[in-house]
Amino acid sequence: MIGAIIGYIIIGLIVGALGRLFHPGRDPLGWVGTILLGIIATVIVGVLLHGALGTLLSIIVAAIVAAILLAIWGRVQGGRSRGATV
Repeated sequence: MIGAIIGYIIIGLIVGALGRLFHPGRDPLGWVGTILLGIIATVIVGVLLHGALGTLLSIIVAAIVAAILLAIWGRVQGGRSRGATV
């Protein structure tokens, strides 16, 4: 399980960095906040799904879910920073 958690952290780091790369300037948390959000989302989803799906599939699903959450976060925060109401 420790190896899976390390995998979730690494994948979360990549998802967070890519999320920031594709949505620059939208997130008031900055690079560190976006990467931490990606890591946290990936680890939580991965650990919750680990028993049901196994290591590899849970890493893949966790990365997809974290990417979707970061995209939603970027949209919501981007709309707020431009003065739009959500």
